[in-house]
Amino acid sequence: MRLKDKVAVITGAAQGIGREYALRFAEEGAAVALLDKRIEQARDVAKEIAAKGGQAVAIEADVTDEVRMEQIAGEVNSRFGRIDALINNAALYYDIDLADASISYGRKVMDVNVFGVLTATWAVVPYMIRRRGGSIINIASNAAWPGIAARGAKFTTISESNVRRAYYYGLSKAAVVHLTQAMAIDYGPYKIRVNALVPGVVLSEATLKSLPEQFIGVLREQALLGCTMEPRDMTGAAVFLASDDSALMTSQTLVVDAGRKLW
Repeated sequence: MRLKDKVAVITGAAQGIGREYALRFAEEGAAVALLDKRIEQARDVAKEIAAKGGQAVAIEADVTDEVRMEQIAGEVNSRFGRIDALINNAALYYDIDLADASISYGRKVMDVNVFGVLTATWAVVPYMIRRRGGSIINIASNAAWPGIAARGAKFTTISESNVRRAYYYGLSKAAVVHLTQAMAIDYGPYKIRVNALVPGVVLSEATLKSLPEQFIGVLREQALLGCTMEPRDMTGAAVFLASDDSALMTSQTLVVDAGRKLW
């Protein structure tokens, strides 16, 4: 087990890829704190982990609430005695409002997807600094690179509102890549590693909700490996970044997209 005796905090862990991160980390021996606003779903995931012999706690959390996030980090550290890894996974994606393209909604996307990363990181980092070590994994997206997102544009309805929402989400994830590099510089002296994990188009519930059915076949055609991606497919890279196997890796952007980025 590659994460034996480690403690991981995962935001947005109640469903989708976040849920898969939590399940896989527990399988690899980590104790997992599942943070999510959907507390009942998070509890279900924690129960699933416990039923398999793992350790997990579900905590209701809003990553935009700085005071509460600091409290949660303290609770997790008190409960497990340490925090070794943080996955900044929470984002407005599954719940993105397809009817709202206003600039105020764009600010909300930035608040969750960017400032939520800062809030969670700043809450957890003091405990990593004390131990002089840790791994922060920021979940970005290939939407951070406009050319990649544009490949699927002809399969969606082009409208001013769709364009605006793409700007908001892509901008937020480009900012996550920037934060990853800045954090790696600042926290490196404390032996804290910071890397970005970039999923391609993963066929999660959220993606299937928003993508036209015909686009799924296109994804397979565009991938060099000739396949689509499921949420579980992202977990191996996350385990690698949290484990000692990546002990000398920081400030990197790791793309897992079955080769679509190079198409």
